[in-house]
Amino acid sequence: MAEKGLTYAQAGVDIDAGNRLVDLIRPAVRATRRPGADGEIGGFGGLFDLKAAGFADPVLVAANDGVGTKIKIAIESGIHDTIGIDLVAMCVNDLVVQGAEPLFFLDYYATGKLAPEAAAAVVSGIAAGCVEAGCALLGGETAEMPGLYARDDYDLAGFAVGAAERSRLLPRAVKAGDILLGLPSSGAHSNGFSLIRRIVALSGLAFDAPAPFAPGASLARALLTPTRIYVKPLLAALKASDAILALAHITGGGFPDNLPRVLPKGLGATLDLSAFAAPPVFAWLAQQGGVEQAEMLRTFNCGIGMVVVAARGGTEDALAALRAAGEAPIAIGEIVDAGDGPRVTTRGTLRL
Repeated sequence: MAEKGLTYAQAGVDIDAGNRLVDLIRPAVRATRRPGADGEIGGFGGLFDLKAAGFADPVLVAANDGVGTKIKIAIESGIHDTIGIDLVAMCVNDLVVQGAEPLFFLDYYATGKLAPEAAAAVVSGIAAGCVEAGCALLGGETAEMPGLYARDDYDLAGFAVGAAERSRLLPRAVKAGDILLGLPSSGAHSNGFSLIRRIVALSGLAFDAPAPFAPGASLARALLTPTRIYVKPLLAALKASDAILALAHITGGGFPDNLPRVLPKGLGATLDLSAFAAPPVFAWLAQQGGVEQAEMLRTFNCGIGMVVVAARGGTEDALAALRAAGEAPIAIGEIVDAGDGPRVTTRGTLRL
């Protein structure tokens, strides 16, 4: 038996560090306020007023996600200011594909030993992502768990809630002949990083080495390029055009697994791989890892982070709405009758 009573701090949990973190992140959280969310962090829960947000007949839409092993690169490189943007992006992009406007976000941060400054950098990224998505950072949870996580390791989970007017939910009636429009990604986003880290190890490059595919950036900084947040341009385009019938967020599983999620039974998609050029990171990954095209397409977004299904007769209207919202859409294929065959087929070759 210990001569003196043990404390929580001696067991590895520092409550004072948690309180310091709350003080550090308070200004970033305040910056995410929006109509419907005006409270302060630090309570037992967050409140959101749907009426103040301006909805008449809302349907709530919820999504949660993490950032996978991309976090390991942030930890090993000491670059913590962008991974929170990824966390928000992976959640809110899943809301907007259903036609929903993100309203609020909550985060969960778990670590072996809380380092307030590093955690504050992560949360500042989360707040920046919330501002970009137009949603409030309504609250969160920080857990210090020595023995479960290594001292400097941490993990993240995000939870987003949005709303859509019932009459504007997606997907709508998709038919054979409708056109697929691709919206460019910023890179690997937050998928495939277990393979990416394996390829980096095989390359022999350190994370602080210059990135072979991104002049002027370290390998870590280039790989940590945040996931694009498509919310504001897509909401604007949806408001401007009724020709947008469905949206597909290209995440884990790539094109083969994500496009069928928004298609009626019996329909599939044919992609023209020659229609778009993959960012340089994908050429480097394919070459260094000897990754075959089919594996690239099922693991990575390959340069297209979001796919828009546009009505065949309204394609020009959809293109104009997307361009007016600041996007650079590319026609990458069409919807076809698939029967009992593959839901996603391709023609051409990836331009790496």
